Amino acid sequence: YLTGMAGLYALIGISACMSLMFPTIYGIALFGMREDAKVASAGLIFAIVGGALMPPLQGWIIDFGGSDGLIMGLPAVNVSFALPLLCFVYIAFYGWRSLVVHEKRDISTCL
Repeated sequence: YLTGMAGLYALIGISACMSLMFPTIYGIALFGMREDAKVASAGLIFAIVGGALMPPLQGWIIDFGGSDGLIMGLPAVNVSFALPLLCFVYIAFYGWRSLVVHEKRDISTCL
């Protein structure tokens, strides 16, 4: 929803944060897996395929805007970025929930 240089810098900042996201999720998800870490890591790698679904879904949202390119009076391209926003909210919830769960567990038993 930002235009000009502010929007460009926001996009670059989001990309920089996303570069840290996957290794962090990978480490959190495999914490305490022991022998099952190989199978769990294969599942995490497969989860990357979900990223291949995002561009077509965003394109569908944009196309939903029709000939005028508007959805509820807003540009369809802008509205399409609600999809990654929902994904980021879910990832933030996952991180918060993992923090709460790990604080309640004795970490020495997971190593």
